[in-house]
Amino acid sequence: MSGHGLTGVADAGAFLARVVRLDPATLVRLRPVPGAGRTALWARLPWGVLAVRTVPGVAPGDVTVAAAELLAELTAGGDALPRRRDDGWRWPLPPVASRAVEALPAEDVRRIADAAAGTLREAATHGVAGRAVGQRALRDALLDHVAVVVTPDDAPDEPVEVPQRLVQGLVRMGFLGGGEVQVRVAGRWVGLVGPYGAAWSRKVAELSLTPAIGRPNG
Repeated sequence: MSGHGLTGVADAGAFLARVVRLDPATLVRLRPVPGAGRTALWARLPWGVLAVRTVPGVAPGDVTVAAAELLAELTAGGDALPRRRDDGWRWPLPPVASRAVEALPAEDVRRIADAAAGTLREAATHGVAGRAVGQRALRDALLDHVAVVVTPDDAPDEPVEVPQRLVQGLVRMGFLGGGEVQVRVAGRWVGLVGPYGAAWSRKVAELSLTPAIGRPNG
């Protein structure tokens, strides 16, 4: 059995612990970054967002394993690669090349996430317009809500919509930090990139979602 090759155990462990907390059965995909001596760890969060963090060390190729098993191996100080589960990964990844279209203050992103959580609590307690609504329906509606709309300077006719699910992915994975969060586009994908990792999803328009509020660039 080959080793996992990860030397950034603390960084990898932090990523895996959050992923496993959200879904104990989730998979993690390890993809070495060519020429960088680092490996990108990918995981799909329960609400359909891909989270990624790049850590020191080179994995033995593009491999998929159980996140909980890799976390247990790292916690025990071991270097073995858990049983491969490559056939379990069924989701495309965004292209490597991407372009930044906006930078958002981290405090704004956190405020958007907190407001959504508050809305969910309020609606779960008091209903919507006096009517009870199922918890799952509320959650899905909030995740589908477009939290930010960016109008790129170089493509004013192609607004970039950032759904709440991306905001929640960045915040709940601990990627936010301070400073700024980049909104990036890679082909048909939109990403939020923070200091400690990124969250990606397909463009909202392709998922037939309707924007609710906008935030112009600048």
